[in-house]
Amino acid sequence: MSGKGEMGMSMHNNLPSTATQPDLDWSQVRETVRMLNLAVAQIEVAMREGDDSVETLTNSFTSMIESSSSIVQAVERLQNTGKDEGLIAEVEKESSLISEKMQAGVIAFQFYDKLSQRLAHVSHALAALSELVEDGSRIFNPNEWIGLQTKIRSKYNMREEQAMFDSLLEGKTVDEVLANGVGITHEPDNDIELF
Repeated sequence: MSGKGEMGMSMHNNLPSTATQPDLDWSQVRETVRMLNLAVAQIEVAMREGDDSVETLTNSFTSMIESSSSIVQAVERLQNTGKDEGLIAEVEKESSLISEKMQAGVIAFQFYDKLSQRLAHVSHALAALSELVEDGSRIFNPNEWIGLQTKIRSKYNMREEQAMFDSLLEGKTVDEVLANGVGITHEPDNDIELF
């Protein structure tokens, strides 16, 4: 056997060296990139599954909104006849409860939307980090790291994300940031839109 490349290729069927089967070409950088790519893949799968569920819920809410609207129209017709006042009051009450539950559901969707945005940002940041770490010509260049940090922060459109990013880059630990509530959304948006 003439060289490490040939030995590595013949022993591992042309696969790159891994931590479970290291050879002279083994690299902790490559292992780091694999773990980053795994995290990106897991986030992407979770987001796709979540999107499917949200689409189903959205369709259900749209249908409930249409039904609620039909109930309101029926109550208006009943009111015009002046009959069954007790029944009219009960239908109005139930319609109001449906509307309240839909509002609560919409607020939950808003939180899911923020979760989805955060996961997308994490996924993009990990992918960009993976590319930087994998590139031997960039990994030791401080300007490349500054560029990466600038690129990541520019993707953050929520104040909470920006505050968390800034706090962590200032040197605070994750525990300190979370203990102070930095990056945590406390209240839903007040501008609720029904589909």
